[in-house]
Amino acid sequence: MRRLAVCVGVGLSLLMAGAASAQFGVGGSPAKAKATTPEIPFESVPNLIKMPAGTYLGEGIGVATNSKGHIFIYTRSGETRLFEFDQNGTFIKEFGANSYSFSFAHSVRVDAQDNIWAVDEGTNVITKFSPEGKILMVLGKRPDPLEMLANMPGGGQFSGANKPYSFHRQTDVGFDPNGNIFVSDGYGDARVVKYDKNGRFVKAAGTRGNGTLQFNTPHTIAVDRQGNVYVGDRGNSRVQVLDNDLNVKGVYDNVGAPWAVCVSGGPHQYLYVSNSWPDSSDSRGLPNTGEVYKMELDGKVLGRFGKGGHAQGEFSTIHQMDCRNPDEIYTAEITGWRIQKIVLKPAQRSSSGN
Repeated sequence: MRRLAVCVGVGLSLLMAGAASAQFGVGGSPAKAKATTPEIPFESVPNLIKMPAGTYLGEGIGVATNSKGHIFIYTRSGETRLFEFDQNGTFIKEFGANSYSFSFAHSVRVDAQDNIWAVDEGTNVITKFSPEGKILMVLGKRPDPLEMLANMPGGGQFSGANKPYSFHRQTDVGFDPNGNIFVSDGYGDARVVKYDKNGRFVKAAGTRGNGTLQFNTPHTIAVDRQGNVYVGDRGNSRVQVLDNDLNVKGVYDNVGAPWAVCVSGGPHQYLYVSNSWPDSSDSRGLPNTGEVYKMELDGKVLGRFGKGGHAQGEFSTIHQMDCRNPDEIYTAEITGWRIQKIVLKPAQRSSSGN
């Protein structure tokens, strides 16, 4: 019996490792654009975040900035917590402490009015906070505990239910210039959902798979000023570009597995895509992942920066990025338990001829 248990355990471990390799490309080929893309010089700002005494960051799950340059950090740290810091990294306040909508953080975004949106995959809820911390809107519904009694803990079954006002481990949120809300949903579904500015359901699009308008873990989302939607289709190693009515406009499949995407502010918008080192993998995937790509919105790759690793200036599983300023990128990193501020130096690249 002991030998049987050991054999079964080893078999399950190998099966799970194989599944992880298939899902995340552990040890697979690097991003198609990596070999031909120039490196962008950059620096990482040291000692950015100053936590209050006795308070610590856990996994760096979400990061966003507002119009004042304040930094919002969503972290899994024993419990899910949402913090605000000023532009120098000094602590200001905490949002939603002990909130019913907080269980397992996934992303945080700030809209054009400086409202803060916390996306929690554990509760299936998205919470909109005013800058002062008042709850303004709730999208989704926390699963009823009685409905969960028959589920295996940690099973995370795929649902595909495609319900208008319910999510299944949703991952991110974005906004167009008219205030419409776009949600990537997620681990337990495979779709993008559109709501109007008041939270009324408009439409949903997407099914599970690798074809047109299909997703395998839509993990991250961003919207440009024309209302186009950029979806990081992580499991399919591509970014799908949708128009404002959720029709496919294009597919960018040359920059690896998009764990995080953001569209910059400024008069000329750029798309940034992180081909992150998977948090569930070992070091075999390190040489092929970790870099961030700077792209035109039409998919042209302009450059890349960074590599996987734990040192300052390296990236330890980027889970979300903020790029309000196109030359200042904030990264939230899972396995590094940190936030980094990256300052790009594109002028150096031009002057050096690289």
